[in-house]
Amino acid sequence: MELDLVDQQPGGFDALYGLEVTDASTDGITARVPVRDELKQPFGLVHGGVYAAIAEGLASFGTVLGVMAGGKLAMGISNHTSFLRPITEGVIHARAVPRHKGRTTWVWEIEISDQDQRLCALSRVTVAVRDAPASSP
Repeated sequence: MELDLVDQQPGGFDALYGLEVTDASTDGITARVPVRDELKQPFGLVHGGVYAAIAEGLASFGTVLGVMAGGKLAMGISNHTSFLRPITEGVIHARAVPRHKGRTTWVWEIEISDQDQRLCALSRVTVAVRDAPASSP
C-alpha cells in the first residue's frame, strides 16, 4: 500500500527548525528548509546538527509511511552525516531514498544541497521498525 502524506507535515522538532516535505512516498522523500539566523552557528554557516536533523526526520517519516499500516513504529537508531560544503543563506534542499526496507530496519541515503543544487551533505540513516504499543482501555 503506497501512502502519500505530503499534506501531513512532520511536527515536533522538525517543525521547529522548519522542515517542509514537498513530496513523500516509501520510494523517496523531498523536502526543504529555509535558512534563517537561528539555524546558523556563530560563524554564519548552517549548523551541522540541522543537516543531521533533516536526514533523521526524512528517514523516519519515510519509514513511517511504509510501516504504520501494519501497526508498526519507526525510530532512528543510526545517523552518519558527512559535511561537504557550507550553506549560509537561501533554502536547504534534501532528497531521501530508501536503500533497504527490511522487517526490523530500513536504511536511507539522504543528499542535502543548497539552492544552486550543489551537494552540501550526505547522510545514511538506519531506522528501527518496531511493534506499536497496545493501546490502553
